[in-house]
Amino acid sequence: MNETIQTLLTRRSIRKYKPEQIKEEELQKIVKAGTFAASGKGQQPVTIVVIQNHDLIAKLSAMNAAIMGTSSDPFYGAPTICLVLTDTKKSVNAWSDGCLVMGNLMNAAAALGIGSCWVNRAKEEFESPEGKALLKKWGLPEHLTGVGHCTLGYADCPLPAAAPRKADFVIYVK
Repeated sequence: MNETIQTLLTRRSIRKYKPEQIKEEELQKIVKAGTFAASGKGQQPVTIVVIQNHDLIAKLSAMNAAIMGTSSDPFYGAPTICLVLTDTKKSVNAWSDGCLVMGNLMNAAAALGIGSCWVNRAKEEFESPEGKALLKKWGLPEHLTGVGHCTLGYADCPLPAAAPRKADFVIYVK
């Protein structure tokens, strides 16, 4: 089977990571793949913020958990977070473009044997005063919208089995 198709069929969300940081060359390949996601009219309204600072990850984790109403770690101990933000003032397709970046990040990670998971609630995090303060601190416009967090790291669990695909997932009209 084609290697790309095989990666797409076998990628799974990882929810337990080893504490060791991924290699820099792996990270750079994953991030580069994210920057090559399709973009409506080529406008590229997405910004990827790569976070490997343990204290900042803990802060974002706590913010995210509070939105869920829990104290658990929604990032599952991942040592790297790629926060995907988008500029809805720049493009009407910004949200969709951000989702494509998330997909590219996760699929590139899987191709390199790196675990990943899409964690939601970035929108709510960066609508908050605390989130807007982080954007300002990073030199980014405060109006950016959070699309998601792509957790990255070496899996500390077996690869989960795929859920069965639903019977009516695809409908052909000829």
